[in-house]
Amino acid sequence: MNAKKDAKQTFTLTDNRSGQKYELPVVSGSMGPDVIDVRRLYNDTNCFTYDPGFTSTGSCGSKITYIDGDNGVLLYRGYPVDQLADNSDFPEVCYLLLYGELPTPDQKKKFEHDITYHTMLNEQLTYFFRGFRRDAHPMAVMCGVVGALSAFYHDSTDISDPKHRMIASYRLIAKMPTIAAMAYKFSMGQPFQYPLNDLTFAENFLHMMFGTPCEEYKVSPVLSKAIDRILILHADHEQNASTSTVRLAGSSGANPFACISAGIASLWGPAHGGANEAVLNMLEEIGDAKNIPEYVDRAKKKDDPFRLMGFGHRVYKNFDPRAKVMEKICHEVLNDLKIEDEPLLDIAVELERIALEDDYFIEKKLYPNVDFYSGIIFKALGIPTSLFTVLFAVARTVGWVAQWNEMIEDPSQKIGRPRQLYIGETARKFKPLHKRI
Repeated sequence: MNAKKDAKQTFTLTDNRSGQKYELPVVSGSMGPDVIDVRRLYNDTNCFTYDPGFTSTGSCGSKITYIDGDNGVLLYRGYPVDQLADNSDFPEVCYLLLYGELPTPDQKKKFEHDITYHTMLNEQLTYFFRGFRRDAHPMAVMCGVVGALSAFYHDSTDISDPKHRMIASYRLIAKMPTIAAMAYKFSMGQPFQYPLNDLTFAENFLHMMFGTPCEEYKVSPVLSKAIDRILILHADHEQNASTSTVRLAGSSGANPFACISAGIASLWGPAHGGANEAVLNMLEEIGDAKNIPEYVDRAKKKDDPFRLMGFGHRVYKNFDPRAKVMEKICHEVLNDLKIEDEPLLDIAVELERIALEDDYFIEKKLYPNVDFYSGIIFKALGIPTSLFTVLFAVARTVGWVAQWNEMIEDPSQKIGRPRQLYIGETARKFKPLHKRI
């Protein structure tokens, strides 16, 4: 079929097989490219669209997050993410994503209070952790524990009730840091640290991660601010794989805890949330700063399987707006921790310098992305590599929850049911076993 856009904001499709013409409406959003409404395409033409990975398909309408990959733009409800990271805090951004507007002082105070008083887990859930092997991957633990929340909080699983949805949303945002910290403590053989109501969201997370009953854990203001900004930068990212998974699971009417657990499972993949872990593995492979030129040369060769992880981005064709903020956070954390001779961090800093000055990377626009810097920060904080994606899940929970709520309230929402291009065997007649020789 040939397609063209006419003056009536429709696309005229011409079926070259029959000469038949079809009119498809063009829909404009508040920003970004127009979309062709193909909802009647199959009914009118007896044809589906074919779009592996859905890279040219808009699966929903959303008011939450906007990305312009060509110009390096990321907006939460219209606000540039770098402005929010520099001037706001994570609970305030959570409120923005959930409700569409920044809170007033009174709204912010109440929201923070409500989140804070949902941070504890049902005590029986602490025994649930002991059912896992000590060396279980923390993301496996997260999937299981978050999915199990629906067995403990029956009073917030009715998705048709707005109050239930609000309570479930608050619980998920509040309890995710507690679950993440418990997964870490369990893997370390250390006792769980319960949340403290007089700490901020970021302070509480650091306290639960690194505190012990032996002595008071003093939270560094620099590290607390760094965690707060990292959470903001990862809070939402439009219809990526994990968010689409949450929406697809939610479209069936599944409870919110099950949907977020599905999102965690999707995030676990190395092509999605595991990218910062891949950065650290790459740095370990390089081994020494003196080897960087060799690996940079290898990265330029198409026939060499080595790739520089943490450079470039599938969506951002210019630069990742989150990376510029993350770069500042990275150097602030390294200075605060007085880290000067950590081998992997030395390699990362030198690799960053070389890549930013190399004509090949500049021409290809292969700038360090958010995963490059976040991996370095987490390593500096002493967070094990296996926990990197868990921290991503802590931040992204509010985005998943906001997207899930928006989907539930969308009157045009239907259960997700992608179609396929079937390339298997045509209809065959069954042959009895004794005749299959």
